[in-house]
Amino acid sequence: MKSCLVGCMTTLLAFWAFPFITHAQTVQPRVAAAPTPAPVPARDVSGVWIFSGNRDIDPDDKQSPGGIIPTMTPWAKARYDTEKPGYGRRAAPGGNDPILQCDPTGFPRILFFPTPFEFIPIPGRILQAFERDHIVRVIWMDGRPLPKDAADTPLWYGYSVGKWEDDYTLVVETAGLDDRTWLGASGYPHSTSMVVEERYRRVDHDTIQYSLTMTDPVAYTRPWIGATRALTLKPRTEIPQNLCVWSEENSFTQRIRIPAAEPAPSR
Repeated sequence: MKSCLVGCMTTLLAFWAFPFITHAQTVQPRVAAAPTPAPVPARDVSGVWIFSGNRDIDPDDKQSPGGIIPTMTPWAKARYDTEKPGYGRRAAPGGNDPILQCDPTGFPRILFFPTPFEFIPIPGRILQAFERDHIVRVIWMDGRPLPKDAADTPLWYGYSVGKWEDDYTLVVETAGLDDRTWLGASGYPHSTSMVVEERYRRVDHDTIQYSLTMTDPVAYTRPWIGATRALTLKPRTEIPQNLCVWSEENSFTQRIRIPAAEPAPSR
């Protein structure tokens, strides 16, 4: 009787313990849930942004829009042949790149420097404040069209109007660009007739997909479609005061740029 009682109790304990043992063997450690992505704000590009790298950009001229460069017209080719860049494979002593004299960088070239810019929305406008040269570009958002005579009164950064194509795509058109500026460090020219269309598509909270098309029949045989690039949001970043000072630029030219552009002595 005693042995039966012990055996029965052992069996009963094993029966009750089995579910707990099985449960302990099958429970998996908890994995922390991935953080919920920040929502994409509608019709809002405010904040400080900087371009990310893109392998489609010409490594010899990262200040140009990239993409496949169209064939130049005879007018543009004649101007291109007279340009003397201060950087890259075409660099030459006595370079005449306007920015070497602290002339305005111009648009869209200013976009492609490795420095950030900030979008600042205000009533009726979006301001684009660049670290480079501490320049502020105005994009009118009040529904006005581009002036028909913009090419007659060109400006260093042109005249820009914008609109929201949908909740996440800002489209900007710019005309009336001063033709003394270059489309990159290599000396690509443009005329005052050039019209630039930009598309800023916010694909997530921290990323804008950027593309542009430059149409200038005076300088190129077809529109120049730039390489698609990504803009990355840089929170807690401030735009410093970064001015072009001619004395500093000239000192750099004499010490660095001219010696680098001179041909190596023959042996």
